[in-house]
Amino acid sequence: MLATKRTTVYLPADLHRALKLKAAASDRSLSDLVNDAVARALAEDAEDLEAIRLRAKEKPASYASFVGDLKRRGKL
Repeated sequence: MLATKRTTVYLPADLHRALKLKAAASDRSLSDLVNDAVARALAEDAEDLEAIRLRAKEKPASYASFVGDLKRRGKL
């Protein structure tokens, strides 16, 4: 079993109710749903940070040149 830490999270009443309904409908705990949502959000952050790292050496493009390129390629 993974080590866990207890924390308090304050949710708006309507969000809490929706979460409780989803937990009941899926036969899961509120903690499981929140843990999964947080893990997914952190995984998305990790993907974004990796994409930024991979593109760090790309030459920056101005907005005007980017739009001009789209027009030349027939995208606009």
